[in-house]
Amino acid sequence: MELITVTDWVGYAAMATVLISFLMKKVNNLRMVNSVGCLLFVIYGFMLNPLSYPIIITNTAIFLINIYYLVLKKR
Repeated sequence: MELITVTDWVGYAAMATVLISFLMKKVNNLRMVNSVGCLLFVIYGFMLNPLSYPIIITNTAIFLINIYYLVLKKR
C-alpha cells in the first residue's frame, strides 16, 4: 500500500477548503475561506513534480480576484 505524501495532504486540504468555502452564506466569508484554499492549491502546484502551471496560474488569479473584492471593492 502506498503512503499518502505531504504533497497529497496539501492537495486534499486545498480541495476541502475550497469545497467548504461554497457552504458559506456570506460572500465575504466565502471569499476569505476560498482564498485560503487557493493559496493551498498554489503551494500544491509548486510541490508537484513537474510543477503544475495550470493549477498555479488559475488559483493565483482566483486568489487575486478574491482579494480585490475583499479589500478594494469594500468601499
